[in-house]
Amino acid sequence: METARMPRLAGAITALVAPFRHGRLDRPALQALAEWQVLSGVNGLAVCSVTGEGPTLTPRERAEVIDLAIRSAAGRVPIIAATGTNCTERTIALTREAEALGAAAALITVPYYSKPGQKGIIHHFEQVVAASGLPVIVDNAPAQTASDLSTETLGQLAANPGILGITDATGDIARFAGLSPFLRQRFRFFSRHDPSALAFTIAGGDGVISPGANVLPRLFTSMYRAARAGNLSAALSLQDRLLPLIAEFGPEGDPAGIKHALQLLRGLEVVLRLPLVTAEPERRFAIGKALAPFLDERGGTMALSI
Repeated sequence: METARMPRLAGAITALVAPFRHGRLDRPALQALAEWQVLSGVNGLAVCSVTGEGPTLTPRERAEVIDLAIRSAAGRVPIIAATGTNCTERTIALTREAEALGAAAALITVPYYSKPGQKGIIHHFEQVVAASGLPVIVDNAPAQTASDLSTETLGQLAANPGILGITDATGDIARFAGLSPFLRQRFRFFSRHDPSALAFTIAGGDGVISPGANVLPRLFTSMYRAARAGNLSAALSLQDRLLPLIAEFGPEGDPAGIKHALQLLRGLEVVLRLPLVTAEPERRFAIGKALAPFLDERGGTMALSI
């Protein structure tokens, strides 16, 4: 079901954090992070997501994040813009803006808070796709939205050629593996649950949209590539190294924990937008302990030892 407007999105995609400084978007830090991610071999960047504190960005900041990420990537990797809200009209406006800025695809959540039924979910995505030429990845995170995609709804969405793929944040591999061959071939499936990302890939997933890849992009990318190449021993070894850190970030990739790790690794300022706050001291210590095997001391600063 490839069409001219459907990019080949797959692999390890980082759900990029949004750096702030003095309460404002830190543009140089965002560009530096994006450049580092690309040079580390990631297959794409997803911006303005929950990990990127998208719901707290102003309209101007959202446009700047998308534009800066696209400029930084310079065509080397695709940029996916999270544009979903619980308002169909607002989602359409954000998706059109992302398209005009040059994003490769839109990551659109199943509407949250309103808790629409399956019929409402279907109509929501039909309206968004009809209003924009941007390929859509449906973001299914029922723990965050209180709404879930049924298998029947997936079947109906499959008839819409503008829907490129589905993310799964549930960590339920059996649910994904149990889908019909038609649905597994029709959509590209992405894990958005770092603890089960390797198992998801082994089960046939097309890629991961990973919060944890913010911190160790090269290792996350290597794990995905090893799994896709059938080198399960190497993939499992990498997973074993990454799991202690993944556990500290949580299944959804808490931006507070990720930004603390990036402070240790790259000197990023740990500034978050309310209602998010910085991690508690004991959690910061645990993150530092989990990150320690990947770091060494050089002149009083932390540097990657891999």
